[in-house]
Amino acid sequence: MVLAAVPSGTVVTYGQVAELAGLPRAARMVGRILGKLPKATQLPWHRVVNAAGKISLAEDSPSFKVQKARLQEEGVVLNKNRVSLKKFNWQP
Repeated sequence: MVLAAVPSGTVVTYGQVAELAGLPRAARMVGRILGKLPKATQLPWHRVVNAAGKISLAEDSPSFKVQKARLQEEGVVLNKNRVSLKKFNWQP
């Protein structure tokens, strides 16, 4: 899976994952699939952000807090809950 290849300390967008998986214009489908991953998954789901560089979860949700903490642990800087895609976006 494309997501497994995303290195620590970088992020990708839902659209990028779709494109790299050969499913252009399927960003929403990627989001739905990621939302159904088992809690114990080893896939780095937390490295996926929206096209604006923001976490696409409600800011008061436990999942948002987990995603933000995991990104920060990897050295990804969030400014007002936004990641600089120019700096942290992974380009295979």
